[in-house]
Amino acid sequence: MTAEADFLRTTRDSYDAIADGYASWTRDELAARPLERGLLTAFAELAAADGGGLPLADAGCGTGRVTAFLHGLGLGLDVFGIDLAPGMLAAARRDHPGLRFEEGSLLDLPSADASLGGLLAWYSTIHVPDEQLPLAFAEFHRVLAPGAPVLLGFQVGDEPLRLTEALGEEVALVFHRRQPERVASLLREAGLEVRSLVRRERETDGPFPERTPQGFVLARRPTVSGGCEDGDIDTAD
Repeated sequence: MTAEADFLRTTRDSYDAIADGYASWTRDELAARPLERGLLTAFAELAAADGGGLPLADAGCGTGRVTAFLHGLGLGLDVFGIDLAPGMLAAARRDHPGLRFEEGSLLDLPSADASLGGLLAWYSTIHVPDEQLPLAFAEFHRVLAPGAPVLLGFQVGDEPLRLTEALGEEVALVFHRRQPERVASLLREAGLEVRSLVRRERETDGPFPERTPQGFVLARRPTVSGGCEDGDIDTAD
């Protein structure tokens, strides 16, 4: 990109301001999310099987808690994190010193073409404006190897949420809520093959109550093959 988009600057500055508080607040969140743990585990298993032994990127990794979860599954994956905010990366490196974290944007990922065996965008595309989302998905297609999976998590809805304060700090964050079907359509337009859509209703109690339902879309970069896929063969006989 020749000029940094305003949303990148405001998102970076906002997360830099709340990095330490965010690390503390989210540290135990996955422990309260069994469905999410299952989805992340399935995604990691697909990456291990179909990613050609290439690294797996947690794009928009924040403080690295999900990066560490994927690494801790013991599947032999080379997992690393990418984030826009230096403050979040500092917290990630402090809390997970054995893992690799790099600075980068969803619109300009620091990875070569077809170099990733999997890509996770776990509540990171939520800050990308609608008009920029196709650019991010084009980047996903560029960096993924053929057959490699991508998993997105996001809030479901039709109207954005704008926050000017979070964790006691002044911020300027926009959370773009989207319908899973719309996200899937844009992934297809970027040349990715959608494999699954999941919608979970919002949690209203517990330590992490939610404002909206949650959406998850699993896709992959198609393989280049002249043969048939498993689903093309009817084995019911």
